[in-house]
Order: sequence, then structure tokens, then C-alpha cells
Amino acid sequence: MKALGLCLAGPTASGKTAVALALAERLPLEIISVDSALVYRGMDIGTAKPSLTERAAVPHHLIDILDPTGSYSAAAFAADAQHLAGEIRDYPEAFALELVRTSSRQRFEAVAPGAAKPRRMPTS
Repeated sequence: MKALGLCLAGPTASGKTAVALALAERLPLEIISVDSALVYRGMDIGTAKPSLTERAAVPHHLIDILDPTGSYSAAAFAADAQHLAGEIRDYPEAFALELVRTSSRQRFEAVAPGAAKPRRMPTS
């Protein structure tokens, strides 16, 4: 089976991590965070960063990779995310899924150019 990719987008603290963790209980997946604040170490307040326990349960990427004084352009971020997605898709398992979670429209577009506009999920 060909590996798949899934993008999960929504505002900060809207439940993306909970959805991602619920999916991970049923599917072998890794999470690529596409959030401009989560790349920075120590920026845990106000970012809805997944807890260490949540990150230990499911592999997360591009979280806590830079000191707050570092810079990370959307282009560099997109290149890293696309590289990780390619690596995950090449895993030897029969099925691998990378889940991109983001609250940043700019970084979502940088990682998934030309992707369909996100659709609102039913609320009932």
C-alpha cells in the first residue's frame, strides 16, 4: 500500500493534538508539526505544545528544534517538513502516514502547495 499524507489544520488549542493522538491509536503515523511557535524550545505557554507524554506516545517532528533566538524561515521549514514526509513515506512498514498539524496557514501552504482549501468538519 502506498503511504499517505494527511493535513490537519485549525486554530491554536482547537483540538488538533487530541485528534492526532486518537488517529495514532488506530493508524501507524508520525506527526510533523507545522507550527511556527512549536519549533522553539521553552515556548510552551500559549502555544498549546503537545506535552512530553503526548510526544512520547507518538513520534513528533519539528518541535523544540531551535532556541528562541534562532530564525527559521517558512521556506526552510517547508523543506524540512517535506524531507521528513519523504522519509516517513519510505519506511519499510506496509502503511505509514505522516500527519501534518498546523495552525499557520502560511506554513501549511508552504508544505502543501496547491492543496485543497481546508473544509470545516461538521460539529454534531
